[in-house]
Amino acid sequence: MDSKLEDKLTKRKEEGTIRSLSHSDGASDFHSNDYLGFSKINSIEIASSENGGTGSRLISGNSPEAVHCEKSLARFFNAESALVLNSGYSANLAVFSALPQRGDTIIYDENIHASVRDGIRLSLANSFAFKHNSTEDLLRKIKHARGSIYIAVESLYSMDGDFAPLEEIVAISNENNAYLIVDEAHACGVFGESGKGIVDLLGLNEFVFAKVVTFGKAYGAHGACVLGAEKMIDFLVNFARPFIYTTAMPPKDYARIEQMVFWNGLIAQQKLLQQNCVFFRVELKTKNLISATNSPIQMLRIGDVKTLKKMSDQLANEKIIVKPIFSPTVKRGDESLRICIHSFNSFAEIEKLCKAVNSML
Repeated sequence: MDSKLEDKLTKRKEEGTIRSLSHSDGASDFHSNDYLGFSKINSIEIASSENGGTGSRLISGNSPEAVHCEKSLARFFNAESALVLNSGYSANLAVFSALPQRGDTIIYDENIHASVRDGIRLSLANSFAFKHNSTEDLLRKIKHARGSIYIAVESLYSMDGDFAPLEEIVAISNENNAYLIVDEAHACGVFGESGKGIVDLLGLNEFVFAKVVTFGKAYGAHGACVLGAEKMIDFLVNFARPFIYTTAMPPKDYARIEQMVFWNGLIAQQKLLQQNCVFFRVELKTKNLISATNSPIQMLRIGDVKTLKKMSDQLANEKIIVKPIFSPTVKRGDESLRICIHSFNSFAEIEKLCKAVNSML
């Protein structure tokens, strides 16, 4: 292997932040994005002659299940149209590489998903980051924008567990004739009426140009969709390379998405999740939590790699699985323990987790 690549791996090992694949059985889950436990629900059986995608949607993969799924999602999420892609990563890559054009400007929250950043890299547009959740800095950056302006935020941030000030950002977007794109990957299913997300909860659907919803987290399925005006979806079908050149999902995957989005037990699981979030915040006696109190993502700021790794290893030894988040996923010095709360975690599990963490702080 090229020595430059060897050196980068060696540096990761020396810093103690080397990544590796792992799997845990029989341990308490405080690390997955399966917030409502839907991944444990069996899929419905569908009658289909195809077990694979067979080709891209524009060639042979446009199954009746795919078409029905998109129409159902558009109605449910109060959008004109929907386009399903194979993952949230692919959806963000499609949106940000295709929609902003040369001479346009993308202004994005500095803590936005890596997939959005990668989509921006593929775009020909100019781009600026603004300080996390700072509407003042967003306004400063807008003054330097050229062409059409696109603003990119998450409604619930995956590596902070806090919410975007969406109402203020919508006002700024309207004042500057900007196109607002909201990634609701970690919010849909968990928040809003029937899990429709925070944009819908705040009544802001008509002010959002595009919304991205993923199904591999709270919905326990796979894939993602982009929601918005029919003309915008038509543009993606024609110009978004991550959609055009990707093999479609199998028909059963589209049916699974519909099954979980419309699952009649969702509201009950939302309530259990919020009860567990409240219990966790009461039991964990520290001021180092940076997340919103009702967020299923609870980030415990540690700031030191060795201490963080020691904490996660000690918890794993006690059959409690959480994930340490290192740089470059977060800024150096912002290393944190990412604790995910679920509807299926028992009070006893949460109490054991909190007792262990409290003893280490």
